[in-house]
This record gives sequence, C-alpha cells and structure tokens, in this order.
Amino acid sequence: MYRYNDFDTAFLAERNAQFRQQVERRIDGSLTEEEFRPLRLMNGLYLQLHAYMLRVAIPYGTLNSGQMRQLALIAEKFDKGYGHFTTRQNIQYNWPKLPDVPDILDALGEVQLHAIQTSGNTIRNVTADHFAGAAADEIADPRPVAELIRQWSTDHPEFQFLPRKFKFAVTGSPNDRAVTRAHDIGVRMVRNAAGEPGYEILVGGGLGRTPMIGKVIRDFLPPEDLLPYLEAIVSVYNVLGRRDNKYKARIKITVHENGLDTYRERVEARFAEIKPLFSGVDQQMLREIEDHFAAPAFRNAPTDAYDAARDANPAFRAWSDTNLAEHKANGYAIVTVSLKKHGDTPGDATAEQMRVLADLGEKYSHDELRISHEQNAILPHVHKSDLPAVYAALREAGLATANVGLISDIIACPGMDYCALATARSIPVAQEIAQRFDDLKLEHDIGPLKLKISGCINACGHHHVGHIGILGLDRAGVENYQITLGGDGTETAEIGSRTGPGFAYDEITDAIERIVLAYLDLRESPEETFLMAYRRVGADPFKAALYPEDKGKSRAA
Repeated sequence: MYRYNDFDTAFLAERNAQFRQQVERRIDGSLTEEEFRPLRLMNGLYLQLHAYMLRVAIPYGTLNSGQMRQLALIAEKFDKGYGHFTTRQNIQYNWPKLPDVPDILDALGEVQLHAIQTSGNTIRNVTADHFAGAAADEIADPRPVAELIRQWSTDHPEFQFLPRKFKFAVTGSPNDRAVTRAHDIGVRMVRNAAGEPGYEILVGGGLGRTPMIGKVIRDFLPPEDLLPYLEAIVSVYNVLGRRDNKYKARIKITVHENGLDTYRERVEARFAEIKPLFSGVDQQMLREIEDHFAAPAFRNAPTDAYDAARDANPAFRAWSDTNLAEHKANGYAIVTVSLKKHGDTPGDATAEQMRVLADLGEKYSHDELRISHEQNAILPHVHKSDLPAVYAALREAGLATANVGLISDIIACPGMDYCALATARSIPVAQEIAQRFDDLKLEHDIGPLKLKISGCINACGHHHVGHIGILGLDRAGVENYQITLGGDGTETAEIGSRTGPGFAYDEITDAIERIVLAYLDLRESPEETFLMAYRRVGADPFKAALYPEDKGKSRAA
C-alpha cells in the first residue's frame, strides 16, 4: 500500500494545525457556526442531528493492521466505542466532541489517514474495487491509479469549489464491483483490440434525486493520457456546471443538459490545451506509486486443512460458500467479513471487532485489509490452510455471519437515527428485514439478492441500484417507504423501477417478504437469481404480489 513521503507528512501536519486553530476560534466565539461551516466541511466534520460527525477517508478502501487499530482506538477514546463504515469506503464517527476533533485528526495523521475532502463541493474519497490486488479476474490492480487521482485531486486549487460534490470510482476488472457507472467519473481498466492496456472513461453517473447511469465519453484512453483527460473533464464541469440550483448542479445534469457529444467536444478541446502541460511527471509519479503496491510474497502450501474443515463443519462450509471469493494466487482466497450480523446495524464495527480484524489481517492476510462500498471488511490474501483458524476467530468475535451477497447483507445509510437530511429511518428497517429472513431460514435458498435502503432522496444507501431498493420518505410527517425493483450496480448497471405507492414503517418488511416469496414461486430453477427472474418476467408478477387487490385500490400514492 502507499506510504507517505516527507511532503505528505508535512502537508497533513500543516492542515491539521490550521484546523486546530479554526476549532479554537469556533470554541472561543471568534467564528460563528456559519463561518465555521465551510472550514469544518473541508476537514470532514459535519453537524448531524445530535452531535458532530467526523468522516474519515479510507483511500480506495485499503488499510493495514496498524491503521485499523488506530481507528479502534479513536472509536474507544473519542466516540462511543464503534465506527460506521460507509458506501464510499469511509469510516464515520457519530459522536465526537468538537474540542477533541483536532486530536482525532492528529491521531489519524500518525497512521497516514485523514479526513480531507470527505465532504464539501470538491473531489471526494476515490473508491475502488474492494478485491483490488487480489481478484482473479482483474486486468491490473487499480489502486495505483486511484492513488494517483487522490494525490492529484487533494487540495487541487481549481477544484476546491466545484458546483457540487464529485466522486470517482476505479476498477481493474471487467466484473464491476466498484459501481463505476453510478459515479461522476468511472475509470475502468480495459484492453484494446491489440491487447494494449488502457481505460474506458464513464461520465455523468450518479444516484440521488435524479439517478442516471454514466455514459462512455472515451472507450479507450491510453495510460499516459489519463490524468490530463480527467482534469479536462472536471475543468469543463467547473465551467459549465450550474450553480443556480444545487439539485441541478451535479455533472450528470451538466452532461444531460448539454448532451454527451457537446460535452465530449468541450472536453477534447480542453484536453488538447492542457495535455502539453503534463510533461510526464504524472507518469513518473504513477511508476513510483506502483512500487508501493507490489504483490505480497504468496506461499505455496497444501490446502488439506481447508478441505477437511469443509467436510467436517457444515457452518464453516456455509460460510466459505458465501464469504469467500476466488484469488489470483493458487491456494489463496479473498475473505469478506460480514458487518451485517442479523439484527445489528449494517456497517457498524466495535473497537474490539476492529482489533480482531487488525490481528487477523496482520497474521493471515499479509497485513492488508479492505473496506467495501457494501459496508463489509475484506481480508484480501488468506491462504486456504488458514481459513479454519480465521473462521474460528471471526466466530468468537461475532463476525462470522455467512450472508455475503444474500438478502440480509443490506446496504443502509444511517437514516433518521443520525442524519440531519434524512426523512425516514433506515437502520431499524434493515435490522427487521434481516431478522425476518433469518427467522424464515430462507436466505440461502433465495440466493444472491442485493437489497439497499436509503433514508432520503440523496440515496446514500444506493437503493436505485439494488435488486430491491427501498427509499424512505416523509409523507405529511409519516414515514413512507417506496420500493424499486431491478436495479443493478455492476457492469450491466440499471436504475431500478418504482413499483407503485409506498408502505408504512410497519408494512415494509411484510411487503419485502411478499416480493421474495413471489420470486421463489416464479424462478425456473435455483440457479435463476432474483435479478435474472425479474429481467425475464418483468415487474407485473411482483407488483401483483406486492399490491393484492383488496389493499391496492385504497392506497394513496
């Protein structure tokens, strides 16, 4: 992983010192809250419903064990003993006290982490495939490119006051696990007809109030052109993006209103202007960054212990069937640690659980961990002979839930329990749905199903690209939950379609159960997933199950 140099260390120390002074001025009254707001947002500090919230960047989801232990220490010392992992591969602390925030930032700096640009109208934390550097299907590790983008975008003087927040996602695999098509810019590693590596560039994706799938602005971009081309895209957006209406300020609206062809023409013209200014230093930087991401020294050892454990222990077999993914190295596996134990808050981890993850990463995963946009933790490099020991440790820590990719592996934003923007609760809905299907003992029979919940129209829970999506709204002071079906966040991305009128808080779990039972009746075989069945039969059979005639006629939209 990337290690800070002297410049990085000095830069971060100076930023933290500046913010410490700003906090002191806020506390002594020299700054009003209105004056303090833009300063705190530049450093990832929000004011939520009940307290401040600090959002910490985990660059492209990559951590080492020392960093994870420091996150645990911060949770214990400055918060309520836990942290919340988010869909942007960040961790949020929901209860820090303002006087403590500078100390938290200094503690983060000790392990080369920070909260810069995790908020505000600037380029946010760059996210990537959570299996990066380990996946058997990747063309190349995308993290060096993500790190290059991170260094270029951090405190970039032209892009600190964009029309709206701006998000990048990078993947090195044809199987998109980074939701690149739902980002302002998606970068996908590809090969052209001659087998040469390059990038497909997507622009104008995003969820929220007006969900859109990103469009291909360049189907093949040579590696040496990447950074100037990305700068051209963002600088054109900085000029054309609307500042008169924040709901129409995202690049997706800019591309839509101007048309992709016109936007592309502007980008290509800007690219021609600035490309000569990139003298090759960016490529030199990339080569230096790539040296930080050398593959671990994988060992060659028998896997008999793994095979024996699968034969002897049905619980271990169930966990390995759902929570393991294929690794590029022979004899290894990628372990996804579910942070979605039935009935718990999706994405939350206690300080003690973080320490368990750190210990396992250090002992069994070449000192590497990842955080996924799906709010789970990853041990990316585990030899199969070590999997029984890893499973035993996870089980003791309450982290061995065998549900990755199943209906209880729910993405959920904090909702109205924490967020000042939320219009409905997300966490208790996710907890109740997960518990319902655990009680029914159906989720393994259901198979792969992505359920995502957002507590407001901003769609932080990615509900638009859920196979089943739930959006919580306020209807005259009452929580109302709309359902969408058929969404997809992969390389075949689609925005889900709304089924019809919403449901009350005490009706939504029953409604989801009706949809799922309808799927089990409709599928042609256990191999036909929910999304496959939906695409085959369409929405009507699901709507018929969702809105029985004796209820549907009386529902208010």
